[in-house]
Amino acid sequence: MDQTDVLIIGSGIAGATAALRLARDPSRKILVITRDPDPCESNSRYAQGGIIGRGNDDNVDLLVKDILAAGAGASSLKAARMLADEGPALVQKILVEEAGIHFDSQPGGEPEFGREAAHSSRRILHVGDGTGQAIMTGLIQAMRRCQNITILSNMTAVDLITSPHHTHDPLAVYEPIACHGAYAFDRQARTVHRYISNATILATGGLGRIFRNTSNPPGARGDGLAMAHRSGARIVNAEYIQFHPTTLAVPGAEGFLISEAVRGEGGVLLTPEGRAFMGDYSPEWKDLAPRDVVARAIHHQMEEHGYSHVLLDIATRLDANTIRNRFPNIYAKCMQVGIDITKEPIPVIPAAHYFCGGILVDEWGRSNIQNLYAVGEISCTGLHGANRLASSSLLEGLVWGDRAARHITDTMDDPTPKRLPWYDIVPQWDESGLIAEPDFSLIQGDMQTIQNIMWHYVGLARNDERLSRAIRELRHMWNEIETFYRTTKLSDGLIGLRNAVEVSLIVAQAALHNRRSRGCHYREDSVVEEGERLI
Repeated sequence: MDQTDVLIIGSGIAGATAALRLARDPSRKILVITRDPDPCESNSRYAQGGIIGRGNDDNVDLLVKDILAAGAGASSLKAARMLADEGPALVQKILVEEAGIHFDSQPGGEPEFGREAAHSSRRILHVGDGTGQAIMTGLIQAMRRCQNITILSNMTAVDLITSPHHTHDPLAVYEPIACHGAYAFDRQARTVHRYISNATILATGGLGRIFRNTSNPPGARGDGLAMAHRSGARIVNAEYIQFHPTTLAVPGAEGFLISEAVRGEGGVLLTPEGRAFMGDYSPEWKDLAPRDVVARAIHHQMEEHGYSHVLLDIATRLDANTIRNRFPNIYAKCMQVGIDITKEPIPVIPAAHYFCGGILVDEWGRSNIQNLYAVGEISCTGLHGANRLASSSLLEGLVWGDRAARHITDTMDDPTPKRLPWYDIVPQWDESGLIAEPDFSLIQGDMQTIQNIMWHYVGLARNDERLSRAIRELRHMWNEIETFYRTTKLSDGLIGLRNAVEVSLIVAQAALHNRRSRGCHYREDSVVEEGERLI
């Protein structure tokens, strides 16, 4: 299958939602490619807390107000209202009815809404502390029931196919950039395939793996962002990287997320000596302050006092049975590393979590490249502004995955010709000049260097000197890696390394350019404006 109506790269909630909406037309062919052998594997899978619903004491205006407040004044009112208007109905229609998700409920059958940081009401639907896993399992099963959806796993996207760059058509140079599909690397066969499509949807997720400490899975290297950047897509707000305040700080369990919901249910952050400190940084919200405030407060405590971590106490706030029932996965993971969260506090540190910027898209998920859509974490809809509201990411993927599919449905010619017009002018992948075998040690070493540069120089606290140093070192690495890439046979690791250094430069340059601290972009050397929150 080397041509399709719609190519979707990524199988998280945004990509899966788009596929299901498109598949309602049985004559339309949808191809979904995903890097991991398991199509459930994505950032969406690891969302513990839940997804925004509409609580009993909630309304559209209240949710919009919370989104805008968390976004530190940089969110789009239009995007926030779209999410609040359309999201809850899509949760019911797609997740509950189509994918068969059973959210936790009260004994009487009413939804059990949780509360998370910076939310002014209880509105979070959840499945224990494994909401993302439950959602992705249901969505993948729903996709597999659709005969016109093909899922190819173990496929790493290499580059988008664009004209004029990838075509033999001499007249294409005079036309706007358009996307005609993608080249993808088969990780098992170690061959590159060409996939031609009428429309392409990028749903490749985030980029947390460019940092040393992250809650993201291995595939979150910014692959889609780098491909789009090389193709000429407009990238915005790249400096806004949200650091989750609480990941497990125990050797062997690095990066395991301790959900926002733990603090939503009463958990309190403590110094190693046992002192609650969030009241010093946010007297009003305390432990339920927005993520950027909490993450920087923890970072400040660790730097100021030399702590290797802080503590999150839920054991003295809820009884043991409630903790085990509400947070079964967190309880089990912590027990594996010798921590009983029903009896003792959890050691935690901040980690790179969510990319608030991305490919600039409109209300339908369209980028500035013709036929190229971006949905989910890779996109910038304007919703998150300078800091994402907890549990809004899954809902954004659901809303914009659906909107992109609706736009494609309304605008795509039907029926599609058996042979797409650019099929013969897009070349097959040429690897004739690639002679060297990929060196795992070099790739791993370079990736660790990138992660350390980004963590120390482009992390929670930034300044001109650190950012300039990061850019100098990353530019040198980019040159070395690009030379390496041009002479070496492909591997998933090499593709990821090339993308990681490019994305790191994008983030670092955006952070250097923006001298104003706002939300999760904190410049130590910025001028504080009246009313602005820093710590």
